[in-house]
Amino acid sequence: MIDMKLIRTNPELVKENIKKKFQDEKLPLVDEVVELDKQYRETKVKSDALRNQRKTISKAIGGLMAKGQKEEAEARKAEVAELAKELSESEAMENDLEARIRKIMLVIPNIIDDTVPIGRDDSENVEVERFGDPFVPEFEVPYHVDIMEKLHGIDIDSARKTSGNGFYYLCGDIARLHSAILSYARDFMIDRGFTYFIPPYMIRSDVVTGVMSFAEMEGMMYKIEGEDLYLIGTSEHSMIGRFIDTILPEESLPQTLTSYSPCFRKEVGAHGIEERGVYRIHQFEKQEMIVVCKPEDSKAWFVKLYQNTVDFFRSLDIPVRTLECCSGDLADLKVKSIDVEAWSPRQKKYFEVGSCSNLGDAQARRLGIRVKGVDGEKYLAHTLNNTVVAPPRMLIAFLENNLNADGSVRIPEPLRMYMGGKDIIR
Repeated sequence: MIDMKLIRTNPELVKENIKKKFQDEKLPLVDEVVELDKQYRETKVKSDALRNQRKTISKAIGGLMAKGQKEEAEARKAEVAELAKELSESEAMENDLEARIRKIMLVIPNIIDDTVPIGRDDSENVEVERFGDPFVPEFEVPYHVDIMEKLHGIDIDSARKTSGNGFYYLCGDIARLHSAILSYARDFMIDRGFTYFIPPYMIRSDVVTGVMSFAEMEGMMYKIEGEDLYLIGTSEHSMIGRFIDTILPEESLPQTLTSYSPCFRKEVGAHGIEERGVYRIHQFEKQEMIVVCKPEDSKAWFVKLYQNTVDFFRSLDIPVRTLECCSGDLADLKVKSIDVEAWSPRQKKYFEVGSCSNLGDAQARRLGIRVKGVDGEKYLAHTLNNTVVAPPRMLIAFLENNLNADGSVRIPEPLRMYMGGKDIIR
């Protein structure tokens, strides 16, 4: 959600931003919200005037009563009653206009950074940099489920019976490897100065609408029937929600947090759910990183955050690249985003394993996350988030890049302490 003052003073900039995101159907919303805002401010002025008038007359009634002028006082009371009725109608209109404005403001996209490449969809994202040399072994690399099944590490058929498509059982050493990766990711981020959290896995609707756009919400979130609760799609939702209606002392920034959680997603959309695989699924686990900082620091933190993910994957000797998301691929709250993609020897291409986002002050504006400066002035914080690692998707890259010709899987040194000293899975 952008600042209403910007729409008032520069509606053409907001419209140009909408065009850059190829959402021309939203262009009329700018003029509509400008008109509603004008009506709202006029109505608010009227309401304020009516309140002042009522206060003045009420004070005069007290004086008349003190002088024993009851007849005059009763006449003024009738005026107050009429004013109260008029004020009630004005306040109702004010509240209605405010709600209509907020509804529109929630779907007008955030102003993207000037450096974001212009493009319609993810096919026009731009490669930034590669880390590590991608390789293809001389032997054929099987599909990741076949690798896991050979190691007695996955049971999709049973999960389909208990839960349907998009679920899985991980077993034995593969399950242990899954947990080892998350444990290593936790300690990796703690060693970089981030504070570790395990957040609530359900959040209320006011937090959901504060952290994401309606389009994301409809395609991702599971609603708990009969309750004002949603299952989180990522721990970012809980972690940013933790600061709702909070005024942070400037000296407490930046807040650098890393969180573990299971994640639950409908995965509604063009991609759909995989019937046999763990790339696009309803349930997974993730280590996340979140930063709340001063506006002038968010660009530098954005670079640090995605570099953390690059460094994590490279510490496990997995080749990766960074990919800048184009304007049409950015969710509406995002100012700028970079995906980290891992190399797949089987597919001979990269695939997404994490996404780093700078949301500017959009989430802070929606959730009321403010900072109190040393001069006493208050301003909106900036929020950022990034994936450290999200197995079991990451297992695809891990298994393919550490597979031996005999079907066994190497365990890199950083993970061995979490695997009971094992250096290979057979």
